[in-house]
Amino acid sequence: MAIAVACGVIGAQAQDYQVSVSEQQEKMLTGKYQPTWESLEKHQTPEWFRDAKFGIWAHWGPQCVEGSGDWMARSMYIEGSREYKYHVEHYGHPSEFGFKDILPLFKAEKWDPDKLVERYKRCGAKYFFVLGNHHDNYDLWDSKYQPWNSMNIGPQKDILDGWAKAAKKAGLPLGISFHADHAWTWYEPAQRYDVNGKKAGVYYDGKLTKDDGKGKWWEGYDPQMLYQQNHEMSERGWSNSIIHKYWAWEKGVSIPSQDFVTNFYNRALDAINRYQPDLIYYDAKQVPFYPISDCGLKITAHFYNKNPRAVVFGKDLKGSQRKAITWDVERGAPNGMIEEPWQTCNCIGGWHYTTSIYENNQYKTAAMVVKQLVDIVSKNGNLLLSIPLRADGTYDEKESKVLDDLEGWMTVNGESIFGTRPWKKFGEGPVAEGHGDFNGFGFNDGQFSNMDSRDIRFNQTKKHLYVTAMGWPEESTLVIKSLAKGNPNFRKSITSVYLLGYGKLKAKQTVEGLIVHLPQPCNQIAPVLRINQ
Repeated sequence: MAIAVACGVIGAQAQDYQVSVSEQQEKMLTGKYQPTWESLEKHQTPEWFRDAKFGIWAHWGPQCVEGSGDWMARSMYIEGSREYKYHVEHYGHPSEFGFKDILPLFKAEKWDPDKLVERYKRCGAKYFFVLGNHHDNYDLWDSKYQPWNSMNIGPQKDILDGWAKAAKKAGLPLGISFHADHAWTWYEPAQRYDVNGKKAGVYYDGKLTKDDGKGKWWEGYDPQMLYQQNHEMSERGWSNSIIHKYWAWEKGVSIPSQDFVTNFYNRALDAINRYQPDLIYYDAKQVPFYPISDCGLKITAHFYNKNPRAVVFGKDLKGSQRKAITWDVERGAPNGMIEEPWQTCNCIGGWHYTTSIYENNQYKTAAMVVKQLVDIVSKNGNLLLSIPLRADGTYDEKESKVLDDLEGWMTVNGESIFGTRPWKKFGEGPVAEGHGDFNGFGFNDGQFSNMDSRDIRFNQTKKHLYVTAMGWPEESTLVIKSLAKGNPNFRKSITSVYLLGYGKLKAKQTVEGLIVHLPQPCNQIAPVLRINQ
């Protein structure tokens, strides 16, 4: 592929990119920020986000229809997989009934965005995120640049518009996540065929064209606008696990076309300009298509120039990149305090609704969510939590119980979360001192299920130090080693503490620690102590 030179970078050194986006249809807004890392570093993560601490995410789209799990639109094309078997049994072979044919079954018939957002706000959410598009490449709004969208096919509703209006009504900042930049490689199994069985050698529907739709329900729609498979497979394209390596565009992946990259850029700017979000989430290493394209940097510069309150998230950020955008960690947390504000994205179940998780009682409990939230906040982070919705737009009764329990704890103890900042150390106890393995992406949240009353986390306001134990001690006595007599971090003499939801307690400082005698548990999750500073 020919090398193209990125243009429009004023006052900064231009970089050569393999695939530069065209601004013929959507012009990047110019201003203070230019599409370079150096320029984007001037943007500071706003204080409103640092105060917010907790958001809820409606990670919801047509992959919820079958209830077979996240990434089902890819896995249904992997012969022998659980999702493939379920799809063949209930819907048909992917050569005859592909993911495109699932889209009309996504109805959202019971979806009530106002009711849902208000419910999330009662649980403590200070911002609200929605799915703009997933790797399945289907836009959840009346998209100008993707005809495979929720207005044309499926709900026949502008989902983003409904969410945006509900968030505004509730007074919550709106976030939109964009994931479709990976459709190029993510859908590659749709180019395959069965190796075994009576359908052996029959290609799946990933290479169909607009002409193939004559006389069918999708006549007039080009399947390649959805699947984007009119290209050679990446290296080792028949490997089912190679996709994780291909999150990095420079590692043997089939290089996307300028049309595909520009289409993603156009769609992102269309949604930003139309729905006026305050937050954008990229499910990408750094920003979309980096380092082979200027696409993600241009979207970010446009967003920053448009909205001074803007927050942009990216994964696996290196060095000063964490100053340009906000680091997102998936399903986990770093092992220590981070200087720059950051965020964990996590889910109580699967990213898309998974019936087996419901049936097998595998949702995270509210206690697990709270423990992770407290740990994250102590390390200068925020938590964005997904509550999976069924295809009809509702959550089930087990998820409702999680929300009820979360609301109960937050109502009493929320002051120890919102508007706080890290203390001089984030915590003490076995997990804090264990320093488990961690990589830049995350996926280490299993450690949170093991925390107990010995694991203690700290955070503060100007007036108060908050101390949270990750459980109630059996003997009703809590020993906080970091607040021992003579400790260098809190020199004030402590004679009493306040237990949120209960009242004042007596406390004694010794050389071993601050000893606090607790009453019977006044919640089922974690006690929070407030100490005057």
